Amino acid sequence: RQEYWICCLNNCQTMKKIRSSKQLAILFVNLCVSAEIHEVSALWFLWYVKQCGGTTRIFSTSNGGQERKFVGGSGQVSERIMELLGDRVKLERPVIHIDQTGENVLVETLNHELYEAKYVISAVPPVLGMKIHFNPPLPMMRNQLITRVPLGSVIKSIVYYKEPFWRNMDYCGSMIIEGEEAPVAYTLDDTKPDGSYPAIIGFILAHKARKLARKKYLFFLPSLSPVHYEEKNWCEEQYSAGCYTSYFPPGIMTQYGRVLRQPVGRIYFAGTETATHWSGYMEGAVEAGERAAREILHAMGKIPEDEIWLPEPESVDVPAKPITTTFLQRHLPSVPGLLKLIGLTTIISATALGYLAHKRGLLVRI
Repeated sequence: RQEYWICCLNNCQTMKKIRSSKQLAILFVNLCVSAEIHEVSALWFLWYVKQCGGTTRIFSTSNGGQERKFVGGSGQVSERIMELLGDRVKLERPVIHIDQTGENVLVETLNHELYEAKYVISAVPPVLGMKIHFNPPLPMMRNQLITRVPLGSVIKSIVYYKEPFWRNMDYCGSMIIEGEEAPVAYTLDDTKPDGSYPAIIGFILAHKARKLARKKYLFFLPSLSPVHYEEKNWCEEQYSAGCYTSYFPPGIMTQYGRVLRQPVGRIYFAGTETATHWSGYMEGAVEAGERAAREILHAMGKIPEDEIWLPEPESVDVPAKPITTTFLQRHLPSVPGLLKLIGLTTIISATALGYLAHKRGLLVRI
C-alpha cells in the first residue's frame, strides 16, 4: 500500500500520513543525496546536512535550499560568464592528459589541442578524474579517493498540464511520496513565474532511478490529463556520471577525506564537493572556485595564507532568514530525556498529591 505525505496546504506547512520516523529518515537521505542509506557514511551525511544549515534549512521550499529558481534557467549563469570571457572559453574539449613534469603545466584535450599554464584548477567531480591521465601519476591517497566517491542516482521528470489544477485547489504542488511501488519520491511546482506552462517536476531517486532508467513514467494520476512529458537522466551524462553530488560511502571520509581539497603539485581542486558550506549546491560550487583561486594567488605570493579560507559574504538580495521554531520544538527532549522528564514529573506529582492529602486529613493512619 502506497503511503504519501502532502505538503501543500497553508503555504506547505501541513504534512499528512507520516508512517514512521525510520521511513522519514530513509526518505530524507534519498532526497538529500540521491543514494540509499547503506551506501552513505552516517558521519559524512551528518556533516553534509550541518554545512547546509540543518535539516530544516536544507529541505525547506521557503527560506531554505529548495526555495528559488532562476527565471529563464540557471544555464544563464554559465552563458553570461562565457559572454564575458569570449573565446577563452573552450567547449567540447574534454581534458584527457595533464603533464606537470615541465616548467609549466601542459593540458591536452580529446581533440589533441594543447594548453599551457602555470596552474590548473580541476572543478569536475572527483570520480571523473579517472578519465584524465596524469604525469607524474597522482599520489596514492588521491588516486584511491577518486575511485571511492560515486555520485548519486537521479532522474528528473516533468509532467505538463493544461492548467495548474493544484493551485486552484489551494495546494502548492510539493509532495513527498513514500512507497516502493511509487517511482517518484519528491515533486515541486515547476510552473513558469508568469503562470505559463503549468507543470509538476518529480525526482526518481537512488535505486529507483537505476531500476527504472529505461522506462518512462507518467507518475501522476492519468485522469488529470497531462499534455506533455520530459525527463532527464543525469546518470547517462558522460561528464556528470550522476547527480546531485558525490557522496562518501562508509569509512571513506575518515580515511580519505583530508585529501579531497589537497593540491597535487600545481593542480588545485574546486567543485561543489570541496565546499565547506552548501556543498552539493551551486552556492558551494561558487565558494569552492573562489577558494581554489585564492590558493593559487597565495602560491603566487599575491595574498597571505590567512585570506585563502575567507567566508562567503551574505547575499544582500536573498538573505538567509533565521529558522523560526516553536518553544516546544526548541526544547523538545531526546527519548532518554523525555523518559526522565516523565518519571520526574510522576514523582513530583505523586509527592504533591500525597502532601495535599496529608494536609487535608485525607490520609488514614493504619
